[in-house]
Amino acid sequence: MNEGAQSEDRIARLRLIRSDHVGPITYLQLLARFGSAAAALEALPELAARGGGRTPRLATRVTAEQEIAAVAKLGARHLFLGQGLYPPLLAQSEGAPPVLIAKGELALLERPAIALVGARNASAAGCRFARQLAHDLGAAGAVIVSGLARGIDTAAHDGALESGTIAVIAGGIDIFYPPENEARQRAIGERGLLLAEQPPGIEPHARHFPTRNRIIAGLAHGTVVVEAALKSGSLITARNAGEFGRDVMAVPGSPLDPRAQGCNQLIRDGAILIQNAADVLEAIRPFEVRVAQPTAPFAGAEPPVDTSDGERSTVIALLNQTPVPVDEIIRQAALSAAIVQTILLELELAGRLERHAGAKVSLLG
Repeated sequence: MNEGAQSEDRIARLRLIRSDHVGPITYLQLLARFGSAAAALEALPELAARGGGRTPRLATRVTAEQEIAAVAKLGARHLFLGQGLYPPLLAQSEGAPPVLIAKGELALLERPAIALVGARNASAAGCRFARQLAHDLGAAGAVIVSGLARGIDTAAHDGALESGTIAVIAGGIDIFYPPENEARQRAIGERGLLLAEQPPGIEPHARHFPTRNRIIAGLAHGTVVVEAALKSGSLITARNAGEFGRDVMAVPGSPLDPRAQGCNQLIRDGAILIQNAADVLEAIRPFEVRVAQPTAPFAGAEPPVDTSDGERSTVIALLNQTPVPVDEIIRQAALSAAIVQTILLELELAGRLERHAGAKVSLLG
């Protein structure tokens, strides 16, 4: 593919990703069926009509070109799933974002990574431990991945800034959040690596953080949790790591400290108890074997096929507002996986279906 064709393909891919109701699984299904993003864009209105909804808003060429220019002006670049420097471990994860915006040292994506996350209201001792752990792991050759939040995340980035750290942020790559981490975010963009799923200018909202957590877990060979309450975003990251087949590790704490209850619960449920960097390295080695894993993106489902009104009615009758595994729908509908996945795709493009973690779906109210 020559440079002009590559540019057109990137624009079409970005338009497809930024169009209404096109999530990661839908994106891959559309590419599998139609062969290119441009062809998928042409087919979207008809597919949405089959799902019984209004025509989705398609991102325009002008919008895509403006985003590409804005990203370049920031000294960043787009990384598309299945192409070039897209992180190979993340590409294997269910729901991997179709595009990331990256700024900084892209070579860090080629090194083994460990996620280090924890409480925002962390104790001084917890932050000191996280900083030292990140430093020691970095000295051993690992890249530290975290979410640039207050507390443990901040300490982890500080400990690994010299050896290599990746910050995954919930908003646009030019948005500084939390505000007090602006200098730290700038430093990581120059000496480490910043990654964002959202376009420039997008402020982080609550709905963005679960996806940010999945990216953190997907990038890393294993996730270490240092201080976390029982209802904590760090535990979501740990659960994501487990779903991806990665190691989940936790630092134990006093049962009298609420900030230790989440870690203690993880250990009780089977997470690896961590006391120092040597424990982490023992859990995730050998790096070389894991890095050599296949890098094909998660396929999610078979390519879409033609469907009938009767098949569509059968699938819709099995859905409601309660998330249900796609495999269960396939079993109860007594239809092929390709037919069910296609109907779900049509419903999603029509704005009638929501996808959840763990390959579950539900009807929107």
